[in-house]
Amino acid sequence: MEGKKTKGRQKIPIKKIENKDALLTTFSKRQEGLYKKASELVTECDVDIGIMMIFPAGKPHSFFHPTVDAIISRFQKPDMQLSQGIRLDTITARNKVNELKNMLEELDVVEDATIARTTFYDQVVEIRQKGWWESIEQLNADEVTIFEAWLSDTCSKMRHHSNQLENGASSSLGSESFGV
Repeated sequence: MEGKKTKGRQKIPIKKIENKDALLTTFSKRQEGLYKKASELVTECDVDIGIMMIFPAGKPHSFFHPTVDAIISRFQKPDMQLSQGIRLDTITARNKVNELKNMLEELDVVEDATIARTTFYDQVVEIRQKGWWESIEQLNADEVTIFEAWLSDTCSKMRHHSNQLENGASSSLGSESFGV
């Protein structure tokens, strides 16, 4: 067995990152991960969730579902019923999230189909570039027999069509000479 070519996932010590570029990159990746996990919690557990953070440069970042007002009201008074307006906003936000989730799933299906179609077309183009004679060499005995039968049938149809064209051309020439 060969040695590993990469370090892979390793445990890193938790400490402040001094390099500003590395800090920004790590913050962006971790923030994205937090938002993704929060979104999964909302979807899978039907919970309300809020995340607020202020980056050291002073820029605020947040994620709230269903709305900021609903989260703050629930946080201030957990047992209190939400107002009619907040409940309507909450229902609207949940419906919008479900609608967007369904659209995303549909787009994923379209993307998968497009990738499959593109792969198929790439294979067809590759075979065309090789030339039909190169692809024939890759056929097994049964496939050669089927191909031969197809060629024979195609030749027969071409001869028949050619004969029809010749007969039609000669009959139209004959009718012209007689002034018909």
